[in-house]
Amino acid sequence: MTDNIDLVEAACAELADHGQSITFAIVAELTRISRTTLYRNQQLRAIVDEYRSHIHDRRTLSGLSAEISHLRTALEAIADRVRHQEERLRLLESRQPHRRAN
Repeated sequence: MTDNIDLVEAACAELADHGQSITFAIVAELTRISRTTLYRNQQLRAIVDEYRSHIHDRRTLSGLSAEISHLRTALEAIADRVRHQEERLRLLESRQPHRRAN
C-alpha cells in the first residue's frame, strides 16, 4: 500500500511541477493504478484531491469548498483507520485470558 501512496504522490508532484492538470485519469495512467482504486482508496483519493485543491485560490469560495472537501475526505480516512484499529484491539483483548489482579 505504501508503494501506491508513493507512486500517487510522485505522479501528482510531477504534474504540479509541470503545471499540468491533475485528474484521476492522468494519475491512473502515470501510476498504472486503476481509477477505481484511486477513487475508492481514501488515502490515495486524498492525495489526488490535495494536489487538485492547489489549483484553486484558497481565498475564493470554490477554493475553500475544495479544501473543506479534501479535509473531510482525509478526516474520514483517519476515522476509518481508528475504527479499524479499535476493532482489532477489542478482538485481541477478547482473545486474552482474563488475569486476576493480586
